[in-house]
Amino acid sequence: MIDRQALRRDFEGLQAAIARRGGDVVAPGSAWAKVAELDARQRELKTESETQQAERNRASKAIGMKKGKGEDASAEIAAMGEVSRRVKELDALTKEAEAEFAAALLEIPNPLHDSVPAGDSEDDNVELRSWGTPRTDEVPAHWDIGTDLGILDFEAGATLAGSRFTVIKGAAARMERALMQFMLDLHADRHGYEEVWVPAIANTKTMTGTGQLPKFADDLYKLEGEDQYLIPTAEVPVTNLYQDKILDIADLPKRHCAYTPCFRREAGSAGRDERGIIRQHQFDKVELVHITTPERALTDLDELVSHAEAVLEALELPYRTVQLCTADIGFSSQLTFDLEVWLPSQNCYREISSCSSFGQFQGRRAGIRYRDENGKNQPAATLNGSGLAIGRTLVAILENYWQEDGSVRVPTVLQPYMGGMQVISN
Repeated sequence: MIDRQALRRDFEGLQAAIARRGGDVVAPGSAWAKVAELDARQRELKTESETQQAERNRASKAIGMKKGKGEDASAEIAAMGEVSRRVKELDALTKEAEAEFAAALLEIPNPLHDSVPAGDSEDDNVELRSWGTPRTDEVPAHWDIGTDLGILDFEAGATLAGSRFTVIKGAAARMERALMQFMLDLHADRHGYEEVWVPAIANTKTMTGTGQLPKFADDLYKLEGEDQYLIPTAEVPVTNLYQDKILDIADLPKRHCAYTPCFRREAGSAGRDERGIIRQHQFDKVELVHITTPERALTDLDELVSHAEAVLEALELPYRTVQLCTADIGFSSQLTFDLEVWLPSQNCYREISSCSSFGQFQGRRAGIRYRDENGKNQPAATLNGSGLAIGRTLVAILENYWQEDGSVRVPTVLQPYMGGMQVISN
């Protein structure tokens, strides 16, 4: 959520930062335009209310003076009654305007960091660095590799649940589990994250705190008859562990890693990645979350990105790191770096991790605060990133480690997690 005081203090600067996202984000009729109108309306109502209250106080004194002198105060009493009715009416209007203002505020995206490059589409994202040598020989798609080895069953997934669900079997199921354990061990033991195990269901307040609601309701699975949703990412429950809490600055940053299943309706993605397991309604992910201060947020983001990169390097998967442009960055993010892994069957890099700084945007929404050196409460800054998406990592391994006899080598670091298995074969 944007800073209300900044809205009043630097309206034009804030509008320019939001407008960089493009489209109609600040156009007439937008949430931004509505917020500006409602803020002005609240000021008008507050000014009138203060005027009426001052008039009521003046009338009250006049009544007291007349009564003290034994004079008739009926005119003043009638006038004060009218003023009191107007004050009550203004209070109701102010509360209504405040509720509308708060609702509109939730629809406004995070202002972008100055370093975000301008762009019209994902094609304008900026490559920062790459690692490893991409495989350029002819490699089958992961769905063919998995089907031939009998470890991916797309028909069973469709029968059990519908499209975009897959049954992962045998050695691939074990690799899925191995990846989860390897990633958590790496982040907890080497990178110093505290591991947490959190619910895969969250309520409306929790979803609102991290920005999934109200903006992305159509992409969520809601439990019928309940104020609960299946989580789209562990970011939601892990960040909200500190919902409505005040932390001491000496205890920051808080850093957590968590495995969860994730659920997304993939609304609007018809025709995209319909084959295979790149874009599923249910998938597994290890998430990294930082709760920190605004001053160190960008330094922490670089560190978080390096932790996600370390997973790909340990697995010896070629990847590149890109900075998202103004047209491709998420609603809640102020700055995002994506890691894209090489998929030889597609002859391109595909996203496997998105690492973002949200500034104080989520801190304000979720009521996550810290007490600074002066004892003043401030909204905390939050960061998160995938470390990594497990299904997409499995895809990358199947393709990058595929051998011409149809088998798939197991990455060295995963072999201890797979009982010493070195090759997946028929």
